Amino acid sequence: MSAVTRLRVSSLDLVAPVLAGKITAIARLMSRVESGGGEVMGALEEIYRHAGKAHIVGITGVAGSGKSALLAKLAIRLRAAGRRVGIIAVDPTSPFSGGSILGDRIRMNELSGDPAVFIRSMATRGSLGGLARATLDAGDILDAAGYDPVLIETVGVGQDEVEIVQAAHSTVVVSAPGLGDDIQAVKAGVLEIADIHVVSKCDRPDANRTVIDLKNMLTMTVAAAASAPAWPLPVVATSAESGEGVDELVEQIDAHRAFLQRTDGLRERQRRIAQWRLLKAAEELLRDEFKPQQEGGGRGRAQLIDAMTAREIHPHVAARQLIEPARRGTEK
Repeated sequence: MSAVTRLRVSSLDLVAPVLAGKITAIARLMSRVESGGGEVMGALEEIYRHAGKAHIVGITGVAGSGKSALLAKLAIRLRAAGRRVGIIAVDPTSPFSGGSILGDRIRMNELSGDPAVFIRSMATRGSLGGLARATLDAGDILDAAGYDPVLIETVGVGQDEVEIVQAAHSTVVVSAPGLGDDIQAVKAGVLEIADIHVVSKCDRPDANRTVIDLKNMLTMTVAAAASAPAWPLPVVATSAESGEGVDELVEQIDAHRAFLQRTDGLRERQRRIAQWRLLKAAEELLRDEFKPQQEGGGRGRAQLIDAMTAREIHPHVAARQLIEPARRGTEK
């Protein structure tokens, strides 16, 4: 048996139980993906071919907005409707262990033991944009295993943490009353990433004020636009404690999915996701190719950094010199 054949058999051994929905196989493959290494690429290629059916829902918002509690209630309602729910909670990375430090799974005890709910916390490992490197591969795994929808909760929201809109079919932005930074984040440019706005903790006295503020912002945004949006952005008031508004949130997510399916929106978003993943994968390959210890060929990275620090060379020129040896290698 050739090495290629052995690799193919090994990949199928990993993939077949995932496609059958085996929980242990799903967890094992996700762990291998997070650990990195080329040996899982064959499995991921096969998984990718079987994915593409699930609705990917991104849930984001500033810290303290109640995303995790709302996510748990949302998953419970989806389960009550007979759906298999995949959840990926993207956590900040511990500076000591490199692992997740928020432990979203601990905050979702109501869902533990349900075989139709798969919850995975993934560390960002320093990634900007609020998404871990392996998050989308994990989403593919859950998708191929038959979970639908797949809910992805990101670590926060801001100018540099809006990648979820590139990865999801529907994006939910969660705000909470009493968080001044929350409305400021919306003003800073987060407003346009949402397909659905949620005001959590709606049982608080000042919740109605936040709802009104958001609706006013949306009205001004629409008024400033050249044409009315095809999808009118809803604002849903929810309470994870009482469950108020969660059914409406499920309805809005389903309505947005139906809207995308009956228009060309779904295909457009799938192409946008594919384009973004292609660029992300290319960036990863470049990072892996040009690690600090790799100094061979052409002008080394450390030398280029020294020259840039001394203002002897422009960053774009330095970057071209850095990748030139690899480019020559591919042309041979």
